[in-house]
Amino acid sequence: MNKKSQHRRGSGRKPSTLDPALLVKKAKAVEEFKYQAKRSIQELPVKEALKARLLRKGFIRPTEIQDKTLEFLLEGRDLLGIAQTGTGKTGAFLIPIIDHLLHHKNKRPFEHTLIVVPTRELALQVDEEFRSMTKGLRLFSACFIGGTNIKKDMDILRRPSHVVIGTPGRLLDLYKRGFLDFKGFDVLVLDEFDRMLDMGFAKDMDWIIGEMANRNQTMLFSATLDKSQENRIAKILHNPVHIKVSNGYSSGDRIEQDVIRLDRGEDKFSALCDLLDNDDFSKVLLFDETKHRVSRLCMKLNKRGIKSDQIQGNKSQNARQKALKSFRNGEIQVLVATDVAARGIDVDDVTHVINYQLPQTYDSYIHRIGRTGRAGKAGMALTFVA
Repeated sequence: MNKKSQHRRGSGRKPSTLDPALLVKKAKAVEEFKYQAKRSIQELPVKEALKARLLRKGFIRPTEIQDKTLEFLLEGRDLLGIAQTGTGKTGAFLIPIIDHLLHHKNKRPFEHTLIVVPTRELALQVDEEFRSMTKGLRLFSACFIGGTNIKKDMDILRRPSHVVIGTPGRLLDLYKRGFLDFKGFDVLVLDEFDRMLDMGFAKDMDWIIGEMANRNQTMLFSATLDKSQENRIAKILHNPVHIKVSNGYSSGDRIEQDVIRLDRGEDKFSALCDLLDNDDFSKVLLFDETKHRVSRLCMKLNKRGIKSDQIQGNKSQNARQKALKSFRNGEIQVLVATDVAARGIDVDDVTHVINYQLPQTYDSYIHRIGRTGRAGKAGMALTFVA
């Protein structure tokens, strides 16, 4: 966008090293190539009861990541899987886990798999998918996330579950209180592992992995791979299979990307509101860098008459779920969020992603803009730069 830069100092925020030139890209009118597995769901080497439920959910053929990883995971191999958002990564690890549980249900009526994810929303999404795939099979999951009543979690852990899903902080809290024993799990899954192994979660994950003395299979899945984490990954995985797939176009090919540079003296918030006044900006995911900034920005938008809500760490889980539901249903125009919303949030028809602050890393940027331009539709990503 044709606006000149104005230098603006943050309030103690670590400066981003991201080159704004990387954030300008024209969308491509690409002909979408969809991977089609040679086999149908009915032909997968898994239990008939599982196949019946996958068919009931509308699955016809496995996605590429599911098709290429299934046999390795059924064999118990460690695996590193890289696939774009929306390509079926959750099913890729849940299908072999459920099949194993069905084969051994009577022998192991207790915790088998620990699935660790970076955000509450992603944990709930994985738990919902597991429950829908196992309805009526007497396989049980438990989901533990921050922002909920920990006493209820303790009560849940008094009952056996085959799969435990959670965020690192809450899982460790339950462990330290003596209600969760990581040694009881055979299988570890890190979903969005690049985020799980970065500095924000590194110590927690070292502790959890170190306590899993009986672990015999580990699966790592994400959309991106940070080369700086390769040594850590090598220590976690044993003789792993590496599977990297693509759905035929890069995550940004259908997304028009541009930067917004402000004229000297121009008010940033007013420039944002001018954008949101356009009818095209009907479902906008707006990112800021801290919880307090998000809260303040959301409040200002609502005062301006722009229907908005927020997802950030200081909000209760009920409030976060209510905000997400309102955004999905079109009851609000703007969902303001920290990076918590860039992982695992599945919302259709997001017209725009706006970065109110320049993201810290390019990986963070890629995960953010991946919320738009989904399912073959066009999207737009705009970033304010100083």
